[in-house]
Amino acid sequence: MRWLGGVDIGGTKCAVTLGRADGESVEIAAKHQFPTPSTPFEALDRFGSSLAALLEEHPEARLQAIGISCGGPLDSRAGLILSPPNLPGWDRIDAVTPLRERFGVPVGLQNDANAGALAEWKWGAGRGTRNMVFLTFGTGMGAGLILDGRLYAGTNDMAGEVGHIRLEDEGPVGYGKAGSFEGFCSGGGIAQLARRRVQEAIARGEAPAFCRTPADLAVLTTQQVGMAAREGDPLALDIFRIVGKKLGQGLALLVDILNPERIVIGSIYARQQPLLEPIVLQTLTEEALPLSLGVCRVVPAGLGEAVGDLASLSVAMNALDAPQA
Repeated sequence: MRWLGGVDIGGTKCAVTLGRADGESVEIAAKHQFPTPSTPFEALDRFGSSLAALLEEHPEARLQAIGISCGGPLDSRAGLILSPPNLPGWDRIDAVTPLRERFGVPVGLQNDANAGALAEWKWGAGRGTRNMVFLTFGTGMGAGLILDGRLYAGTNDMAGEVGHIRLEDEGPVGYGKAGSFEGFCSGGGIAQLARRRVQEAIARGEAPAFCRTPADLAVLTTQQVGMAAREGDPLALDIFRIVGKKLGQGLALLVDILNPERIVIGSIYARQQPLLEPIVLQTLTEEALPLSLGVCRVVPAGLGEAVGDLASLSVAMNALDAPQA
């Protein structure tokens, strides 16, 4: 039994978790969640005091490692958070040293996509693999890479930024680039695509039932489009046909370049699998190398809504198994 501490740092809220892992299973023993403090120094102090309180609630726990999951960019080797867009003021903040000195255990730091990959690999849909790609497919599109049985973060923690790949010269904007993988395959990107298509339909006098007026258009969400597609709306179905095709094209690149045995996709894919899977698999068959595709399965993430808490714990487990130099 391994007792692990986890810290999940978000732009609006943070969570500190105490968990116990045994073999291929993990259990959350306790958790404190709170709004993200106004300064990084307040936050670091709160992380330490929250974890100390959780350990007092569980006197049987013998903490062995702590993991931190945070949006990038960051320097995982130095333990530095490097001004993530959702954390203003967090410029070269050492998140690792205060926790390591306070608790005397290894502390790991990874970006949220890498942390999600570790969690799915250790406890979710990627268990038992040596080569796995995890795609976030939520607010944005990022990847965590497990290659040859270990996390691959690249030279300076920038590996896996697949959302920046351009799939078309024009299209919805993601990662600051029109027509990118993230533009077509993220919550924000799908909403952009839907608004454009619906605006064209309204101009033709063919407003869809799920978005009748310009006022509705301004607040249109990916979730609404997904619900309309599941109810058979032709325009919503066509929007998801485009998304599925672009997702398949992006996956084909990953299959051909990385030759993974499993691609695990979270959030939107898991929720919209019946709509997306047939289109994705057809596109993969058309685009990817047959020998590479033949050894690769595409599956939805297995950890569901628990992935945020388990991601930080998986970073702790990774720090314990393979401590950074």
